[in-house]
Amino acid sequence: MMKPIAKMPKTIKKKIRYVLADIDDTLTLKGRLPAVVFGAMERIQKAGICMIPITGRPAGWCDHIARMWPVDGIVGENGAFYFYYDNRQRKMRRRYFRSEGQRSTDREKLGILKLEILKIIPGCRVSADQAYREADLAIDYCEDVAALSTEDVDRIVTLFEAAGARAKISSIHVNGWFGEYDKLTMTRMLFAEVFKDELEAVKTNVIFIGDSPNDVPMFRFFPHSVGVANILQFKEKIKHKPTYVTRQEGGHGFAEMVDSILAK
Repeated sequence: MMKPIAKMPKTIKKKIRYVLADIDDTLTLKGRLPAVVFGAMERIQKAGICMIPITGRPAGWCDHIARMWPVDGIVGENGAFYFYYDNRQRKMRRRYFRSEGQRSTDREKLGILKLEILKIIPGCRVSADQAYREADLAIDYCEDVAALSTEDVDRIVTLFEAAGARAKISSIHVNGWFGEYDKLTMTRMLFAEVFKDELEAVKTNVIFIGDSPNDVPMFRFFPHSVGVANILQFKEKIKHKPTYVTRQEGGHGFAEMVDSILAK
């Protein structure tokens, strides 16, 4: 049973040092980033808390976000990498799970798989941001196309898995990739290499907020996980639900959570 975010004990809120957040339909709302979200991220940082998006979005977007948003790093393409911009040295640090050679081979295999999926599943499309991806294939099932049925979305997952790839369903895409990693795997690496913290040791000082099935590894790992209200549409698909839920959807739910944890 998910509890309202207002029920999170003050003793927990006082110990939060990191806020991790999915982007699509968690920070955004209907494809847009509300102004209140940007303000909420700035307030998080001003409170001395690290703000880290954990997303399925592509490397090209993540480079921009790491440089220009009020964030302390970002995990992208469902765990394929983290980017961290060092403001003092004015240098971007990029850390990938797989080597360039592996990623090149993976892209060739995903190119073949792409043709198979598009042929078998009518109505789906390669995501509009695919050109900016380095490690995965994103199949659009409702962002810029008419929404596919649940059965067709599940068939896309099956096609990825039959080819030996991993696949996760976000609120807009089915993402597939080769390699034994996910959002949690790369988050561990970011914490160890940039923040010098072992994630297991500090997980009670972390809030993760998300909205869809590809966030399940994070919901399962973090005891203080949060779902924005639109997560309820996936409640039958999510085996490990977040501990808390907001009243509002998307970015407004994120801002609601920030108001709650920063309330004096």
